[in-house]
Amino acid sequence: MGKTAFLFPGQGAQVVGMGKDLAEAYPEARALYDQADAILGFGLSQVCFEGPEDRLTATDISQPAILVTSLAALAAMRTTEAGRALEPEAAAGLSLGEYTALVAAGAIAFEDAVRLTHLRGRFMQEACDAQASGMVSLLGVDVEGAEKICEAARTAGIIWPANYNCPGQVVVSGVEAACARAVELAESYGAQRAVPLQVAGGFHSPLMAPAREQLAPHLLALRVGELRFPVVANVTGDYYSDPAPVADLLARQVDGPVLWQQGIERLLADGFDRFVEIGPGRVLTGLLKRIDRQVGRAAVAVGTVEDIETLVGESA
Repeated sequence: MGKTAFLFPGQGAQVVGMGKDLAEAYPEARALYDQADAILGFGLSQVCFEGPEDRLTATDISQPAILVTSLAALAAMRTTEAGRALEPEAAAGLSLGEYTALVAAGAIAFEDAVRLTHLRGRFMQEACDAQASGMVSLLGVDVEGAEKICEAARTAGIIWPANYNCPGQVVVSGVEAACARAVELAESYGAQRAVPLQVAGGFHSPLMAPAREQLAPHLLALRVGELRFPVVANVTGDYYSDPAPVADLLARQVDGPVLWQQGIERLLADGFDRFVEIGPGRVLTGLLKRIDRQVGRAAVAVGTVEDIETLVGESA
């Protein structure tokens, strides 16, 4: 018998209308949105349910919005017998999703995670505003190739690998001029394509150092509990060993690369063969298929009432 891991999405998974059906159908989900609204002092739920889109995609809004929607989906799923039967033995979250995974594991309180992701988004947006920057997805290139492209493009400014997502996909992050240079050079260094991403700026790069410095004191003040199950850290691609390094690893994550592929490969090596992506979208399920096609095809995504009904129907 294999093992089950929960996966939680990161920024970019947001879509206007997310969570509305969950809140209408499940009081447990509605309660989390109400709690988040009270913590933040504004209607996060209304932005999730109704938009406008430009407000939802703002970094300081999308981060807590995705966290709350993911946890609302988890709470709704847990009300069903089929959902309770999916007992995780580990979890991982992409960038922002690491906070969600830590809440699910009992290490961070919901209210602290909502407050921290709102601050994290604000500090990251301020860093983006301070210097024009962006991100480029390099397709059909390995880690070594991505690093060579960055080295060549660095003549135009700061640029670094930011997300090691899956085989053949590395996202790089840097100042606008260096990103443009990476796009120009990519094919000559063996990449199939280079796709500029629609993001606020150069996340998970040294450009985010000011955001890390601002967030670090808030993380150090965080009360961290024991993990009910292991959580994979983005910056190491390995498990948290105990609660002690949570603040450090979450701080390093702001301006360090996300080792997503390495983290998933660690789970696969440890016998995890059932993955449940919980929250808006299916980005992580798609990446999983690129890492291990057989396991990825069996993955389940739970982000809507329909997804939960399908889960219940399949278990009947």
